[in-house]
Amino acid sequence: MYSIIEHLTSFDLCFRQGLGIPFNIASYALLTYMIAHVTGLKPGEFVHTIGDAHIYSNHREALLEQVKRTPRPFPKLEIVREVENIDDFKFEDFKLIDYKPYPKLSMKMAL
Repeated sequence: MYSIIEHLTSFDLCFRQGLGIPFNIASYALLTYMIAHVTGLKPGEFVHTIGDAHIYSNHREALLEQVKRTPRPFPKLEIVREVENIDDFKFEDFKLIDYKPYPKLSMKMAL
């Protein structure tokens, strides 16, 4: 089976480390799996490039706590039904296997 692409690359010009990185990486990785599923290919590698990474002062303590945590194995994503059109996916179509998150770290959105 062919890979959807060797790797998907995303570039963020302005990037909020505390809140932006987890959401963007998860979103683009999920999109890669969805595209692979509807095209009958397997997902490739996701590469995320950051231009202007910055940390807000009110996120400092939470991020210091986060870097102390030992990384855990990635969960597996399973798409539980056949979907032919990317617009037809529903929340129930996705299953995370062996997802073992740490307790939530709270960070307020800085505007």
